[in-house]
Amino acid sequence: MMSNLFSTFDPSSSILNISLNWSSTLLGLAFFPLAFWAMPSRWILTWSLVMNTLHKEFKILLGPKNFSGTILFVSLFSLIVFNNFLGLLPYVFTSTSHLAMTLSLALPLWVSFMMFGWFNHTQHMLAHLVPMSTPGPLMPFMVLIEMISNFIRPGTLAVRLAANMIAGHLLLTLLGNTGPSLSMSLLSILIISQILLLLLESAVAVIQSYVFAILSTLYASEVN
Repeated sequence: MMSNLFSTFDPSSSILNISLNWSSTLLGLAFFPLAFWAMPSRWILTWSLVMNTLHKEFKILLGPKNFSGTILFVSLFSLIVFNNFLGLLPYVFTSTSHLAMTLSLALPLWVSFMMFGWFNHTQHMLAHLVPMSTPGPLMPFMVLIEMISNFIRPGTLAVRLAANMIAGHLLLTLLGNTGPSLSMSLLSILIISQILLLLLESAVAVIQSYVFAILSTLYASEVN
């Protein structure tokens, strides 16, 4: 039962054994050309305000010397939030609900941070393994704990995003499947519940995109 239920979120349409559902990841790019030729609208101005706010916040975390690095994390936020929102539309594949997508974002970022930190700031990275004022007998254990917590960072980033996205979609699917067997009075309650859940999922889509981007920024700031 559970395997069949989760299989509804798997890519299904394909040509020549190439899954076409993953192409929905690039659907967000279709909205960007509008900002270059159309007159500024409220949507464009609102999105610009959000991007400027995120840019300032990431700049504070990364420091004034890494001003250009904020572009990476703002773009990361944009990619995730577009995929999260597009996944709420009917018949649109939600790529961010799969570990294949979220790990592809988290793992290269974490590997690049670690390589940059250990090659350029080796003493700084070693100092992070032992917190200040740690008693001598506890130092080996603290080093082990810090190393484990460091290694699981890409996994926690990926699982957090995928689990939060698929949980809401799963609840919407379960409630939607009960619709044909309900009476008209209960069906109206179900529709209202679905609308409220969609509003909640819209908030989750933004929050999880922000959490992924802000945690990636914090991990990058630690290696500087």
